[in-house]
Amino acid sequence: MNKQSTRRPSQSRARNTRDSLLKAAVQVFAESGLTGGSVARISKLAQSHDRMIYYYFGNKEGLFVAALEEIYRQYNEAESAVTLNLAAPIEALETAIVFFVRYFRDHPEFVTVLNSENLHRGKHISQSLRASQFSKPAIGLVHRALTAGQQAGLFRHDVSSRDLYLMISAMGYFYQSNQYTLSAFLGQRLADPVQYQHWEDFVVQAVKSAALNTSQKIG
Repeated sequence: MNKQSTRRPSQSRARNTRDSLLKAAVQVFAESGLTGGSVARISKLAQSHDRMIYYYFGNKEGLFVAALEEIYRQYNEAESAVTLNLAAPIEALETAIVFFVRYFRDHPEFVTVLNSENLHRGKHISQSLRASQFSKPAIGLVHRALTAGQQAGLFRHDVSSRDLYLMISAMGYFYQSNQYTLSAFLGQRLADPVQYQHWEDFVVQAVKSAALNTSQKIG
């Protein structure tokens, strides 16, 4: 047996250990934030040891940076699987809007981990060497739909894909991140499927209204 083949099991175990720690970290940070998420709890959930966190990530802050990168990686991976019908730009934009709004709904860990990082004013994501790569695929999804619509004369040329993406994110993210306080404040359970569907439809119509030429009817 050569040296390369004898290393493979060890490398595989190391990768599995790191992945398990990262998965556990996302769950714990989503539930308790950076401050409340302890190293001991993460290592226990991963069925590992505290020392392995320090070995692979340096410290808890390094693990939090890795967790941020991981949730963005998953976000971009899901986005890359979305197929747009660019021959029908309005439909393509609707597809992009629905994907983003539903991603916030279906991945609460994405919302809560980002909430924790925003409490720290982006201190940790700014340490990531990969952070600048995360926004390009997501904005690219909106950009492709918007560009196709502009070329077809359906969408305004003075609207940017960045602005539309921020609009979608603001409306989708806020609804999820504040759903409990808003439910109590408004006296309506925002997680109710009927309430959610109403909001999703509203977001789709609002973003389309912002993108469409005034001569186009919203349907």
